[in-house]
Amino acid sequence: QGQLVESGGASVQTGGTLRLSCAASGITFSRYSGGWFLQVPGKEREAVATLHSLTGTTHYADSVKGRFTISRDNDKNMLFLQMDGLRPEDTGMYYCAAASAWVELVRKRPQYWGQGTQVTVSS
Repeated sequence: QGQLVESGGASVQTGGTLRLSCAASGITFSRYSGGWFLQVPGKEREAVATLHSLTGTTHYADSVKGRFTISRDNDKNMLFLQMDGLRPEDTGMYYCAAASAWVELVRKRPQYWGQGTQVTVSS
């Protein structure tokens, strides 16, 4: 049994910042690779950032490199996404995910999905 609960989504202006949080329960997050995904209505859910559970290696979509940072706090059993310099194209529903194997996260087949939190960016 495991659950991911997301928070931090909001409506902000272009250039603004947000920090998304994903609280895990029923699982020990440090044993899983974590990731954040963006989905726009009518489009496929795509990985924005991933974090390898063993090595701590991070990967980012080209569109967010230099602006977003994925991190974790194992003591709090949480995953975070720091979002700086937000742009309208960052708008959408953000989902966090946990996978036993990093490759499962990359393939968008994690063991756990969060419920999603909405981010809207306007000028």
